[in-house]
Amino acid sequence: MKFTLLAVGKTDSKEIEQLTEIYTKRVARYVKFEIKIIPDLKKRAKLSFEQQKKQEADLILTQLNTSDFVVLLDENGKHYSSVDFSKFLQQRMNSGIKNLVFIIGGPYGFDQALYSRANSKLSLSKMTFSHQMVRLFFAEQLYRGFSILNNEPYHHQ
Repeated sequence: MKFTLLAVGKTDSKEIEQLTEIYTKRVARYVKFEIKIIPDLKKRAKLSFEQQKKQEADLILTQLNTSDFVVLLDENGKHYSSVDFSKFLQQRMNSGIKNLVFIIGGPYGFDQALYSRANSKLSLSKMTFSHQMVRLFFAEQLYRGFSILNNEPYHHQ
């Protein structure tokens, strides 16, 4: 099974990028995991928020296969504890899915086309984080989830 994180826009902070890479490598010990970056839109300032969401959705949808299980990282998504998230991961792996795709949208959220395509929505917190930080937090939680599934001492109850 393959895990993919799709994210809109590059990370400006080398420190965040380095920390994200640490967790990406750790996750790769358990499953094939990659982060794909959807380029920032050109001439974004001339577009309305809805136009931006639509264009980002069009770019994201080209990266998806019909068989992908798609999870939007969305503020209105389901909240999980780390242990419950590890159970979610195990359920998806047991279901025979070939590619589990998590998506971080742009600054204004997701277009309706992505909500229609999604199989699930997940919230990392009730708080709002920068899109750059969410990549790091998600990669860490994915690693934590696999460490829980493998009974490793990373997570403490």
